[in-house]
Amino acid sequence: MPEPMQSALDPFSRSALRAVVAGLSGLDPGIEFDPDAFSVAAPPRPELGDFAVGLFPAARAFKQSPAKLATRVAEQFMPGDHLEDARAAGPFINFRANRAALFRHVVQATHSGVGLISTAAGTGKTICIDYSSPNISKHLAYHHIRSTVIGSALANLYRAVGYRVIGINHLGDWGTTHGMLICAFKTWFEPQPANAEELNRLSLTIAELNELYVCMRRAIEAQRDELRRRGIEGDPTLESQSREWFKKLEDGDGEARGLWQKFRDVSWAEFQQVYRTLGIAFEEVKGESEFMSDVPAVLDMLEQKGLLAESDGAVVVPAADPNTPPLLLRKKDGATLYGTRDLAAAMYRWNTYQFERSLYVVDRGQNLHFSQVFDALARAGFDWAQRCSHVPFGLVRVGGKKTGSRSGKVVLLKEVLAEAQRRAVAVVEDNRDKVGTETNRNHVEEISRAVAVGAVIFANLSSQREKDVDFSWEQVLSTAGDSGPYIQYAHARCASILRRAGRSDGGPSKPGPSRPDDDPGALLQSEYEWALARKLIEIGSVVHRAAHQNEPHLLSRYLLDLCAVFSRWYTAGNQDHALRVLCDDPDLRAARLDLVAATQHVLARGLGLLGIDAPEAM
Repeated sequence: MPEPMQSALDPFSRSALRAVVAGLSGLDPGIEFDPDAFSVAAPPRPELGDFAVGLFPAARAFKQSPAKLATRVAEQFMPGDHLEDARAAGPFINFRANRAALFRHVVQATHSGVGLISTAAGTGKTICIDYSSPNISKHLAYHHIRSTVIGSALANLYRAVGYRVIGINHLGDWGTTHGMLICAFKTWFEPQPANAEELNRLSLTIAELNELYVCMRRAIEAQRDELRRRGIEGDPTLESQSREWFKKLEDGDGEARGLWQKFRDVSWAEFQQVYRTLGIAFEEVKGESEFMSDVPAVLDMLEQKGLLAESDGAVVVPAADPNTPPLLLRKKDGATLYGTRDLAAAMYRWNTYQFERSLYVVDRGQNLHFSQVFDALARAGFDWAQRCSHVPFGLVRVGGKKTGSRSGKVVLLKEVLAEAQRRAVAVVEDNRDKVGTETNRNHVEEISRAVAVGAVIFANLSSQREKDVDFSWEQVLSTAGDSGPYIQYAHARCASILRRAGRSDGGPSKPGPSRPDDDPGALLQSEYEWALARKLIEIGSVVHRAAHQNEPHLLSRYLLDLCAVFSRWYTAGNQDHALRVLCDDPDLRAARLDLVAATQHVLARGLGLLGIDAPEAM
């Protein structure tokens, strides 16, 4: 997907600079650019300029050297309101910004409500994002957090750039495992409910359901081992009975449906508690079961298109590549599989939302499955299949080990969040005297909850999506390292500075007698201030790239960098009193406070897009 142009409201954005270069070089400035068409970065030394735009791909389009194209662009450049100089530097064109204009833009954009993130890219477009999607009757374990928080962050990022987002929780509430659970319940649970009314009143927990599931898997494996020992071929008795119960479920048997619905309701009630703690909501919650009525039509359609085949009694869609396994749609016993339901769900989403893109935030172990599903849709003649994408991610490990529900060895997500909050109380207490001294004990629990949840979320968003993540308490709750609390701490420091200065509203200060009304940045002259303003304007481009690449970690790293730049500016005043934010000059003080307020705004906005609260005291 081409990276979209940003509007004129972002005159210093990467896209705006690309448009300037495109216009000067003869390309149509209104086209949608390939994200690699022009690289934009800071020059290696500040004296060379403020923005360096690489011209390699553009030069290839013109069939001339990048250096020659850079010279041509520099010769045609005319100073404007935002850019005052352009110079060729080998294959790069280096722009120097009008600093007063940039300072003014940062302050006005962050305080006017317009912001530094253009919404033009997604206006009028819809994107579906399938994320979290746990299996019912099992704990919401810690390893579920990656899909949940990555998907939620992507939903926020796409909304920020203008898309209508449909966040979808596609619950795993159908399949043979549910036959296993019903069989386990009928075999071991006591007392058995005598009727539907007793079932409705039954007090049942997800822990009990998970234990029944684990017991059933162990029992089936034990029966299978015994059959092997005796040299008997065939399926274990409990496995056969489980398949029979699932067949009853698919056929609409009243008892099977009643038990299944009870298990689903118990599961969803607990899932919602965790989602509320994380601050996550979905536009649509649909289980696989809701697409069962569409399955016959899907199979008929595929058969009419000549895509179905039989393999050992099962119905499959053979892959176009003979080296790729077929997509299994219906087993020998007639039971359908989640691939069949994924096809039905994809067709429903297209018919309902006419999406620009449809993303599936699922671990990388499902790469083959989604390539099979998308290939089947494309070969069935659905042009929109190319708009569907799998967004894979790496594993999360606790103590260096992968855990799973099949073994019963799981680390519960709700337990991780509770322990994070317990530890966060100590972090907040340690920092009460450093930032926001007015914070009292009545606020500690609320702030520690925000710090705890933020720490856990950020730990899963701070690295590249496809990398495995090792969970470490010391790292995620640190206020000094690459962590969520470190960014929250910087935000709280900004809020504290503004409170001490009497700036409770967070809005721009009024100009003083020597400060022109139309130029709030005229007094900001230090390189520390310029570095901060230069970093602040990057938020729009970073958010667009994070959405475009489906990589929330780009925003995470940006926020860490922003905190470092802000800290260098703020602490520089300790060595040089002339650089202090709360200096004696009222006009300069007001201008610097505007920059602090802009920093607070961008930090809060960035944290919010990651799904993290921004406390004003810690």
